[in-house]
Amino acid sequence: MDPAAASATFAHPFSAGQSGFGGASLYIPHPVQELEQDIKAALSAAIQQVFGAEVPAAQLTIQPTRKEFAGSFTLVTFPLTKALGKGPEQIGQALGEWLTAHDARVSGFNVVKGFLNLEIADAEWLRLFAQLLQRPDGTPVPTGGPQDVVVEYSSPNTNKPLHLGHLRNNFLGYSVAQILKATGATVTKANLVNDRGIHICKSMLAYQYYGQGETPQSAGIKGDHLAGKYYVLFEKHYREQIKQLEAEGVATDVAKKQAPLMLEAQTMLQQWEQGDEEVITLWKQMNGWVYEGFDETYTTIGVDFDQYYYESGTYLLGKERVEEGLRKGVFFKKENGSVWVDLQEEGLDEKLLLRADGTSVYITQDLGTAELKYQDFGYDLSVYVIADEQNYHMQVLKAVLKKLGKPYADAIYHLSYGMVDLPSGKMKSREGTVVDADELVREVVEAAKAATLEKGKIEGLSEDEQAQLFHTLGLGALKYYLLKVDPRKRMLFNPEESVQLEGHTGPFIQYSHARIAQLRRKAQQLGINEALDFTTLPALEKTEREMVEELARYGSVVAEAARTFSPAVVAQYAYDLAKAYNRFYAEVQVIGEPDTTKQSFRVALSAQTARTIKASMSLLGIEVPERM
Repeated sequence: MDPAAASATFAHPFSAGQSGFGGASLYIPHPVQELEQDIKAALSAAIQQVFGAEVPAAQLTIQPTRKEFAGSFTLVTFPLTKALGKGPEQIGQALGEWLTAHDARVSGFNVVKGFLNLEIADAEWLRLFAQLLQRPDGTPVPTGGPQDVVVEYSSPNTNKPLHLGHLRNNFLGYSVAQILKATGATVTKANLVNDRGIHICKSMLAYQYYGQGETPQSAGIKGDHLAGKYYVLFEKHYREQIKQLEAEGVATDVAKKQAPLMLEAQTMLQQWEQGDEEVITLWKQMNGWVYEGFDETYTTIGVDFDQYYYESGTYLLGKERVEEGLRKGVFFKKENGSVWVDLQEEGLDEKLLLRADGTSVYITQDLGTAELKYQDFGYDLSVYVIADEQNYHMQVLKAVLKKLGKPYADAIYHLSYGMVDLPSGKMKSREGTVVDADELVREVVEAAKAATLEKGKIEGLSEDEQAQLFHTLGLGALKYYLLKVDPRKRMLFNPEESVQLEGHTGPFIQYSHARIAQLRRKAQQLGINEALDFTTLPALEKTEREMVEELARYGSVVAEAARTFSPAVVAQYAYDLAKAYNRFYAEVQVIGEPDTTKQSFRVALSAQTARTIKASMSLLGIEVPERM
């Protein structure tokens, strides 16, 4: 199924008119949007004056002016030809002439076929810049969207360490949470740990057979890697048993079910659910090792959680919901005792909710977790950051909750993201063909170290400061690489490309911030004042005007990223801002500008750029260094 099509079945929480999600408005205007609304109103008034016709501002189509033309806002005049009885170029010329004569905010115009490009006066950009300077860091960007949000991400299995796919999940979930926080929402970052089930029993069973008392300490490896080692061992011996049965004439499907290791794993799961002391003791021991490993990885990659849930603590509540569905007659039992739900009317299928032996499946614990989260936080939006391979599963979860009549069913939103592939193909945990998260982070940090040392930009930094810088750059490179792609797109992870520290990369943006920080230190040493009254500036350079306009877009970028649940929107903006600043820095003098007012303005413009880069990158979970 197409991921986009599957996700489209979920009501978008920012959709106009969506009840229970904070109202109908998509977002509250920010500086550039406010100016755009003002210009629309002025155009509507101009149409009335010039043509004697009433065209409401809301019916006018305004868009940003293309880079190759002078101007900031462009009115599309084609739709007005019928109402005004004139050609599109005539309309544009007449409106442009009227606005430049009657509205001080419009300093010039040009007409290109059916497009009227309006140039905004420098005084207006300076007014907007003054507003930006007065706005405290961290000021919320209201969107009119959900206010009580739970973002569930990571959701690891305790039978293996985190890998590259988990990194995309963790970075995406953390960033979406930060973006929603920036809109003023109360956000809880949740992690549902899949700590029980047949896959966990596979690792445990393999450890019983082949572990010989090995521990993370004795093996010299992290606990999550140790558990993963035995998961791979189980699969290795399991496949050998299948081949042996096939050689004896057993059909493949039957062999997979009758292989002794699989039968033993199923028995162990039943023993776990019955509270068998020996099984529970081993389970606690191995999970304890894994949690220590996970915590170390989370700290290293810079993500955290406000609330942990465990499948072992939610599956029983899920079973209660299954019993509730049976009582209500919305679920049914088959002859073998398994419990199902019929979702054919919803365009889905029949779905297993409880196995014949009474053990639960994934959907069982998901029913319990959804209810627990609602009890804990009363959310009006519950975001599940889960790969698009689970689109069907998430549709089923929502449909089942609706059948149960749960009030929080409509609050569920599946942020379906594309899988990460390797040049060699799809990763497979059971075969050990994954890019290990810990190893990958070490590699990008080493690559950042090599690139930075080659450029010789670490003079004066202590060894500890150097190590911190290399970690910041390496992790920034990795996070940016995974977040700059729209989350809904499947992506190819190219190890060599990911660690490049130039071009459309995190380190390029980080370096831009460090360059500005260095400039500000020099400005402070020279006593340059960043807080002068800039309204006396006679004119702005083109590149200065572009910088103010780019800075003023920040609020709308955050609103768009929140609306689309896409950190890629913020990532692209941070890159565009850094590129714009580098053009600005190359084209005008800053510290060396002889005019003190211009000099102060450019230093202030640089400082605001640094603040905005830092704010943007923090929404991606990326730190920016003060020096490189």
